[in-house]
Amino acid sequence: MSTTHRGSAAGSPGPGGTPATELPPSHVDPEVLEAEQTRWTPLRIALWIGIALLGGVAWVMIAFARGESVNAIWFVFAAVCSYFIAYRFYAKFIEAKLTRPDDSRATPAEYMANGKDYMPTDRRVLYGHHFAAIAGAGPLVGPVLAAQMGYLPGTIWIIVGVILAGAVQDYLVLFFSMRRGGRSLGQMAREELGTVGGYAAIIATLAIMIIIVAILALVVVNALGESPWGVFSVGMTIPIALFMGVYLRYLRPGKVMEISVIGFILLMAAIVAGGWVADTELGAQLFTLDRITLAWCVIIYGFIAAVLPVWLLLSPRDYLSTFMKIGTIVLLAAAIVVVRPEITVPAVSEFAGRSDGPVFTGSLFPFLFVTIACGALSGFHALIASGTTPKMIEKERQTRFIGYGGMLMESFVAIMALVAAVSIDRGIYFAMNSSPAVTMGTVEGAAAFVNSLGLSGVHVTPELLQGTADAVGEESIVSRTGGAPTLAVGLAHIMNQWLGGASMMSFWYHFAIMFEALFILTAVDAGTRVARFMLTDTLGNFIPKFRDTDWRLGAWLTTAVMVAGWGSILILGVTDPLGGINTFFPLFGISNQLLAAIALAVCLAIAANLKRFKYLWIIMIPLLFDVVVTMTGSWHKIFSSDPTVGYWANHLRFKEALANGETSLGTAQNVEAMEAVVRNTLVQGTLSIVFAVLTIIVVAMAFVEMVKALRGHQRASHEDPVVESRYYAPSAMISMPSEKALAKEWEAVPYEQRVPTGHGHH
Repeated sequence: MSTTHRGSAAGSPGPGGTPATELPPSHVDPEVLEAEQTRWTPLRIALWIGIALLGGVAWVMIAFARGESVNAIWFVFAAVCSYFIAYRFYAKFIEAKLTRPDDSRATPAEYMANGKDYMPTDRRVLYGHHFAAIAGAGPLVGPVLAAQMGYLPGTIWIIVGVILAGAVQDYLVLFFSMRRGGRSLGQMAREELGTVGGYAAIIATLAIMIIIVAILALVVVNALGESPWGVFSVGMTIPIALFMGVYLRYLRPGKVMEISVIGFILLMAAIVAGGWVADTELGAQLFTLDRITLAWCVIIYGFIAAVLPVWLLLSPRDYLSTFMKIGTIVLLAAAIVVVRPEITVPAVSEFAGRSDGPVFTGSLFPFLFVTIACGALSGFHALIASGTTPKMIEKERQTRFIGYGGMLMESFVAIMALVAAVSIDRGIYFAMNSSPAVTMGTVEGAAAFVNSLGLSGVHVTPELLQGTADAVGEESIVSRTGGAPTLAVGLAHIMNQWLGGASMMSFWYHFAIMFEALFILTAVDAGTRVARFMLTDTLGNFIPKFRDTDWRLGAWLTTAVMVAGWGSILILGVTDPLGGINTFFPLFGISNQLLAAIALAVCLAIAANLKRFKYLWIIMIPLLFDVVVTMTGSWHKIFSSDPTVGYWANHLRFKEALANGETSLGTAQNVEAMEAVVRNTLVQGTLSIVFAVLTIIVVAMAFVEMVKALRGHQRASHEDPVVESRYYAPSAMISMPSEKALAKEWEAVPYEQRVPTGHGHH
């Protein structure tokens, strides 16, 4: 055995029943690996100095240079350079001081392997699955809406927020969950915070999860409604993913790059074929679905995807969609570098100091930080990081690459969405994102409204708005709210200048709409599976049978319950006379950030009980900031007397109008619509109070645990017992020389002896 490796215990059986002494070592010696990763050569030093200088210049250009415009290329450089530095230095610091991974320990994917939920998954495929699962509507929609405030506040929050908050949360939750057998966030809270804090967290996470998945599904339904191209192309990703799963499992095991190429070709073919199918009479008839039919399709799909083995549909489908997601964003970034569009939007706009913006109401603080959630900090990610991903990770060291690195990629998506939104004409931006109540849904009404805002240098004509709609192949772009259409117009505006010219505007617009629908649907299926894990963990406290990961009836029952929960809200949203996205999206933003506070609070308690006192500030800084933001936002939403901001103020306004016999008010044109506003604001207001109270309880109990730990109290560890690993995988995306050498030794071992069979199941 090589002296650079530490191997398995002699004589104990390997994965295929072979004595462990016949297997190569399970990992590279950490000292050898560390020396290879941190060796400072002159070339490496020069590279990092270059990255730091380029990033510094880019930040100066964005934050301080004040000319007529700023070039969009600086946003790409500022983001990418900041991410590289954060991943290499800050994430490495967190790994060394807080998590301290050990690749000699088996992960749950190895010692609980069952081929369904627990299964070691190639790090590249798992990165794709994790990124696809966390990257839902948020990084696309939030930055577009927040562009109302100007480009600078959103850019700072997206980049600085992800480095210090979002990526830290994702990484820590993933690591701590993996050490605990892949347990859900609510169950970890139950174990670490005691009965009161634990059950407060469980109730909050389950309720917020239902809201989040319903909103994600609603955005998908709205994007695909009446769009045969989108329905066909997104639908085709399901059989393609099933084929990929079978190919990797049975036909060509381990051939990840091979199936990647095949999957990518099939995906491109599905997108092109979608355009052809939509142009045929039969295709248009078959795939033009109304929103209620689409909602039921999404509900049925969500159930099936959550109960099938993870290798068959969920993992390959998410990996497949990652080609589309990362590919499109990288393509957009390349186009920005080539085209170098000029951004004429002010760094900080007129609406930054007001609370009456036409796109969303509320002041810059706290509502910018709530509107831009997923690109900077998102509680939903904590549910994925304690859901599917920790049950599939091969080695402990991979958590930094997948958890921290995956979140950096999502932040880059948010930056690209922001750049796309601010690159289009400001007048068009406001015409697209203002409500139909003020634009009357017509180009004339939109032009009159935008011009009435009195914005410097903004003048819109009906001809400009109609011409833009014609260019992207749509009947109208007026009041296409929700962020997705604006991003599509921005992407088409930039891409056609690089590839295809003006004649390709329509193609790029519909490509972007389809890309967004695919982007979000992957979060729905992973979210449903995670919701099932959360419910089974919770029920396992009362009915131990639910803790049996092989009990399929339990999996089917809990999936059905959670799908019924978010499905019922989805149907309500689809049939809402005012449009469900207007009803539920504000609640989605705040509840998502409240969930992040809960996740960080649980991480704080775990780190304190591990006696990592000197480094608790890594968690406390984002936790305290998030608590201040969300509680301020909740206060405004609950107590504000302004009906455009406060849920209860709006509730009472409509209730009084109905009592006075009025038949219309504001955007509600009839009694039914007014009653819907009363009902929906009651739901929003009540849930806002419940979520805020539960979050306060969880955070308070986390601080109690921290104080107890500081005073020397020792809480029993809830980490799973150590099982020695008898499985090898590289520690990061790019293998080090010592890892490549060890991988060659493992390639000589028959495949069936390399596959874990749950040898340490306990």
